[in-house]
Amino acid sequence: MLFKEIHLRGIKSGEITLAFRKWQKVSVQTGSLLHTAVGLLEIGNIQVVEEIDISDADAILAGFKNKKQLFKSFKTNHSGRIFKIAVRYHSPDPRIKLREQTELSDQQFSDLKNKLERLDQFSKVGHWTNIVLITIRENPNLHAIGIAKLTGFEKEWLKLNIRKLKNLGLTISHTVGYEVSPLGYAYLGRL
Repeated sequence: MLFKEIHLRGIKSGEITLAFRKWQKVSVQTGSLLHTAVGLLEIGNIQVVEEIDISDADAILAGFKNKKQLFKSFKTNHSGRIFKIAVRYHSPDPRIKLREQTELSDQQFSDLKNKLERLDQFSKVGHWTNIVLITIRENPNLHAIGIAKLTGFEKEWLKLNIRKLKNLGLTISHTVGYEVSPLGYAYLGRL
């Protein structure tokens, strides 16, 4: 579930407490946490609603001026049902503290290495984790298409899998491009 930056800031401040999505089927679960640029967001109550049931006040709580502006946001998806989703800021992203580590104990290094080996083992493309980490280290702030050209991996697959590295604290995503985190440097330095 993606949010625009302005909506993320509103959720973090508490001004935005609702989200509306037009989907064929719901893609989040009540109680789940979403990693976002502002931290973890918690998904609350989810219900199917009709357009007529949405008020201007609901639209404002979702970060729009009124329900007309909210309905325009559905323009890319004309079919499906409308889901009204309660959202709230939960906490800072725990990956930030993780990625800032500059030293690894032998056990931490071993655990991280095992996790990356599992990602490689169960990947359809084979060993990719170290290739991608080294490519990002050697080309900081390069966008996904540039990394794809350098590594030979498909761009969309690459973006999804760089997210796995980010979840382990090894990379940092920017508006454009990626970089290896301090933890990533510590890991690569021990290889």
